[in-house]
Amino acid sequence: MSLTAIKNLLFDSFEVSKVLIIAPLRVAKVTWPSEIEKWEHLDIINYSLAIGSKEERLKALKTKADIYLINRENIDWLINKSGLVFDYDMVVIDELSSFKSHRSKRFKSLMKVRPKVKRMVGLTGTPSSNGLMDLWAEFRILDMGERLGRFIGQYRETYFKPDKRNGAIVYSYKPLAFAEDAIYEKISDITVSMKSEDYLDMPVLITNELIVHLSEKEREVYETLRKELVVSIKDKEIDAINAAALSNKLLQMASGAVYDEDKNFIQVHDRKLDALEDLIEGANGKPVLVAYWFKHDLERIKNRFDVRELKTSKDIKDWNEGNISVGLIHPQSAGHGLNLQAGGSTLIWFSLTWSLELYQQTNARIYRQGQNETVVIHHIIAKGTIDENVIKALNKKNVGQEELLEAVKARLEKGDL
Repeated sequence: MSLTAIKNLLFDSFEVSKVLIIAPLRVAKVTWPSEIEKWEHLDIINYSLAIGSKEERLKALKTKADIYLINRENIDWLINKSGLVFDYDMVVIDELSSFKSHRSKRFKSLMKVRPKVKRMVGLTGTPSSNGLMDLWAEFRILDMGERLGRFIGQYRETYFKPDKRNGAIVYSYKPLAFAEDAIYEKISDITVSMKSEDYLDMPVLITNELIVHLSEKEREVYETLRKELVVSIKDKEIDAINAAALSNKLLQMASGAVYDEDKNFIQVHDRKLDALEDLIEGANGKPVLVAYWFKHDLERIKNRFDVRELKTSKDIKDWNEGNISVGLIHPQSAGHGLNLQAGGSTLIWFSLTWSLELYQQTNARIYRQGQNETVVIHHIIAKGTIDENVIKALNKKNVGQEELLEAVKARLEKGDL
């Protein structure tokens, strides 16, 4: 849809002449070019891919084209170090949520040239995965502060109150009673939420929680760490210095292994590996995608099953052509923008993440336009562990984000599209 709009602006209404698309690395490298080449009505568009070494990027940016594609990590370089004039009159940010930190280099760099851009478009399926505070930086880029204010302090004072604090130091903020509705109203004129299921004939989505049970001995090890912050496993001492470290260690342990101070992992149980084996066998030869979080998950899964990581363009192509029976992805590297729906319709969460954004974006790799089969998303949950807290938190966070998306939902009839 974005490419069709760009085509119209370039060649029908002549409102823009040079477009920059900013996206996650693999999305810029694989997804956008394949979409341009896929649709016949876009064959008029010339694009240049500014990815690779400094020399390759400079050559691509100096090549005459309608659209320039660059990964978000190189925005600071493009604006502050490339030596090139920033003369793009339209910018599209794929995964606007990756600019939600007003302290990041990419945000500050883009804000330097924002006044030069006539049209700024942000695309994301997870605009407020960590709450309403995420929205300020995203909309500061879109409208230069017109709706939610030019300064983060102003935004905080207007819509939030201090929540967790230690004396004068505030660690988190809580929205005021009126904030949610007021913010949605402020941004509604430039924000459109369109869900695939509202406009497309999407397949059925089934989510499932597969519960595994630790043995008495395994549970004793887990509970000792949880209560004492230290436990001895196979003559190795595992400790957690604070709550964040404890949360991480407990998640590892629920998954089946835990790292010691030398960064070596110690196996605790195989419950999730056994469950994964059952799910793979139950797929009866159909391809399955497995999402993992820890490196020891990857190693243990590889040791037990014939699997392939989806890391390169070739891996993604082979997956979508049905040449991989068990594919492995990490949410941080495959959570945004990749089209994996052609290769399978089953996703298994071997270990979970606290990040709603990465969780939802990873699910959207297979549950998206072009998927023709019922999508099944399995979650392997260790009973009585932090896994249960994570899945509950993800469901709770999703409620808040769903309210935002519903508030700015496009009120269109299908015939209007």
